[in-house]
Amino acid sequence: MDRSHFYSAQAGRRIDAPRSSRARFAIGDVVRHRKYDFRGVIFDIDPVYANSEEWYEQIPEGQRPRRDQPFYHLLAENDESSYVAYVSQQNLMEDTDGEPIDHPQVEQLFERFSGGRYRLRRSLTH
Repeated sequence: MDRSHFYSAQAGRRIDAPRSSRARFAIGDVVRHRKYDFRGVIFDIDPVYANSEEWYEQIPEGQRPRRDQPFYHLLAENDESSYVAYVSQQNLMEDTDGEPIDHPQVEQLFERFSGGRYRLRRSLTH
């Protein structure tokens, strides 16, 4: 399999990853967690797990997601707060509410909400 490497500041190391991965979701998509009651908008995608070992080890062993799948950075919210979440693809599903996310950082990253998804600010695209 063709491999590539990228540096993860969160992990503090280079990550070995497949050159192409099959991300189910895209930047700007609004998603919901399968097990926990929160939703969010995707603002970055890692092709494989790229966070710290400490973070991974804090997840109970029987609930740890596979490392060889896409992981998503979310501006997330629940009934009590807004925060940034890092979630495996296996734990996400499409959000069908059709409502925008009420996170204080949304306007910094996205221009508008339309059709159930956000458009990334042009100044942030390559």
